[in-house]
Amino acid sequence: MRPQTTFIFDLDGTLTDSVYQNVAAWKEALDSEGIPLAMWRIHRKIGMSGGLMLKTLSRETGVTITDEQGEALTKKHAAAYQALQGQISALPGSVELLQTLTDEKIRWCIATSGGSSTAKINLKVLGLDINNINIITRDDVKYGKPDPDLFLAAAKKLKVPIEDCVVVGDAIWDMLAARRCKATGVGLLSGGYDISELERAGALRVYEDPQDLSQHLEEIASRA
Repeated sequence: MRPQTTFIFDLDGTLTDSVYQNVAAWKEALDSEGIPLAMWRIHRKIGMSGGLMLKTLSRETGVTITDEQGEALTKKHAAAYQALQGQISALPGSVELLQTLTDEKIRWCIATSGGSSTAKINLKVLGLDINNINIITRDDVKYGKPDPDLFLAAAKKLKVPIEDCVVVGDAIWDMLAARRCKATGVGLLSGGYDISELERAGALRVYEDPQDLSQHLEEIASRA
């Protein structure tokens, strides 16, 4: 019997419309530390772990970001993101997609590069409680994306082989992490990356948003 597909979802930009609030929060934090950086450059790094993002931004800009400054930036980002939470909403079809999977007894888990505090903000607009769903946050693993730790931890939590999992994400970092652990990557355009970028990073299929994905589930989901 063919194994049933299990879904692992990214959160920001995949289930919730929150990528640009994330960008704005990082911009506010960086500006406050006197680190000038265009918002499009920040956007290209959303989906990475915060620590790795700061390292790559430091390398690209030539500005040295100390460990202490990195901690300050992370805290300022979290505060700015919290202040913008009223702008965050569920992406079209995301709530319905998760309910469809649940109704059809297809297992799913959320794996996010954000910590539990930012995850709770996003889960709220989805009508989900962090204590009542399967979720892995950055707090649970040693390395964030593009390392595959988040997705491997999600598969372990669900007690399924990672090879039987479909990772759904909006960024190249999701697709690269999925490829590294031999999961199937499925991309969404709702985070601002285009089809070719997601496909080059390893996406088997690319859809517009959760609603579009739900209308094509038969293309990627095998049922037991």
